[in-house]
Amino acid sequence: MASHKNFQSDNFKHTRTSSRTNNNPDFNTNVKLDEKKESSFDKNLEKWITFIQWSKWFPDLFYDLISPEKGGMRLDLDQRVFLRSMSRFVSTYGVFPRGFGKTMLELMSIYHTCIHFPDITIAMSAQTRENASSISEEKHNEIIKWFPLMNNEIVKSSFSKDQVEVVFSSGAIYSVLANSQHSKGQRRRRLNVEESALLNNSLFKDALEPVVNVPRRTIGKQSTINPYELNGMINYLTTSGYRGSDEFIRLNNMIDEMANLKGKIVLGASWELPCHYGRGETRAQILAKKDDPTTSAISFAQNYESRWCGVSDGAIVNINKLMELRTIKQATINPKKNREYFIGADIARSQSNNNNKSAFVVIEVERNINGTIKTATVCNIFVPPNGTNFNEQAMFIKRLDKHYGGSITVVDANGIGQGVVEELMKETLDPLMNDPYDTWDTINTDESPQNSFALQKIYSLKAQGIQTDIITNFIDFVESGRLRLLIPEKMLELSNKPKNSKDKDLEINQIKAAHFQSDQLIDQVANLKLVQKQGGKLGVEQVVKKTEKDIWAALAYVLYYLKNYEDYKREEDSFNILDYLYISQ
Repeated sequence: MASHKNFQSDNFKHTRTSSRTNNNPDFNTNVKLDEKKESSFDKNLEKWITFIQWSKWFPDLFYDLISPEKGGMRLDLDQRVFLRSMSRFVSTYGVFPRGFGKTMLELMSIYHTCIHFPDITIAMSAQTRENASSISEEKHNEIIKWFPLMNNEIVKSSFSKDQVEVVFSSGAIYSVLANSQHSKGQRRRRLNVEESALLNNSLFKDALEPVVNVPRRTIGKQSTINPYELNGMINYLTTSGYRGSDEFIRLNNMIDEMANLKGKIVLGASWELPCHYGRGETRAQILAKKDDPTTSAISFAQNYESRWCGVSDGAIVNINKLMELRTIKQATINPKKNREYFIGADIARSQSNNNNKSAFVVIEVERNINGTIKTATVCNIFVPPNGTNFNEQAMFIKRLDKHYGGSITVVDANGIGQGVVEELMKETLDPLMNDPYDTWDTINTDESPQNSFALQKIYSLKAQGIQTDIITNFIDFVESGRLRLLIPEKMLELSNKPKNSKDKDLEINQIKAAHFQSDQLIDQVANLKLVQKQGGKLGVEQVVKKTEKDIWAALAYVLYYLKNYEDYKREEDSFNILDYLYISQ
């Protein structure tokens, strides 16, 4: 710092002397100038240099300086450490819980940089531009509220649905990008990645990492690149994700680089740190969420405890590959034309919320021209409340089948699941919809339905002896990319809101619920460990027993049926006129 300051000072003195010599018509270097004509800026240049160095190095103290005496924001110790790290290291990886205030601090760091580095361009990237824009506008308004003097530094601020542009008096510009191929070719000097745990590494390498390839140049006459500036800075901020994912590997690599003094730093905290300072929810509120039986253990561990969950060794599938399959932007609430629908049902019955739950998975099948399955999309997921009896579960399945025009329902008929199969084989009247439902029959057993006019719509699956086939078939659908999943709930954009519907709010809630249950599906798969049994057979074990596997089981069952009974080439009608001609020789 001191040597850098002296260099700047000496360079300024040299320039000032040269300027005086060139402006002296008699070329007399001994002319004594009137000290009173020297500007106040020249007199206090050393102080300005020292102040700027201090302000760049201590962003938290800079905000203290511009904070109003009343009504301003007071930074806690952990927030000061976070802000200083964002200003002093070439890359910061922050893993923080909900309620920490990381996004607010992130934008404060960006605005601090824009003030102190003329003409710099900085971007925040999130899963979508809409998400990044919404976050930016909210936090921008908070910064202006807590630090009114910031208005003097901002020339223009513009926020729309998917665009942000904040222009500073220094010439710096802040904008937003998406974690997608749409950001390819964009150029910024620094980049902050929001929710990086959801980031795909191949996408990052191809579209986001090159964004900061071009360094900032100074605005002086020489317009040079400052070798001491942290050009190419990329910061990662997120709640925790899954072990074995690309971001988990990146995080571990950065920890190694931090230990080897490579200019990078990794920070993390659980919910207890912000709670200690009185930020976010209270301890009682958070512990109540943890004890709530409806709260996923993995979801709580990731969102509040900042723990990376799942299996890194022996996982049933590669978690990166599974997350790559999350490409469907919106759940299918109403059936589509030229699609087939199949239902998978994993059955449970318990009055206790601590036991397994039932789960119903709706699969949308698209076929190739030859009849084979092109894609199998998990378009909706339902988890009924615990304690729902067999009759109610059977009624719900028939209701789903009628709504989607279902083909076959695959029911786990092991143990208590047989009770639902028996209820499906009865003629019933839906008290909710006031609709009569026909008797169903199985397509693979000798069980007798209530009457002889039953519809063959049940595949009664008993997993004993075929568990290995069920598991390997699920792995095959994942690895081949034929399985498609809904995007995370936090990425959901309800741009295609239901039209001409009396129940818009209901349908929107149904869409959100489907995406939420898809998040639970990912948690369940990430929690499963592949187990080798005697005779080369396979099984699965739950790493965290509290995390269920009901949704995964329902999905695996219906995929097993699709692979063995629906994934076949249709016989093409072949007609060759030569087969009907007799040619004499």
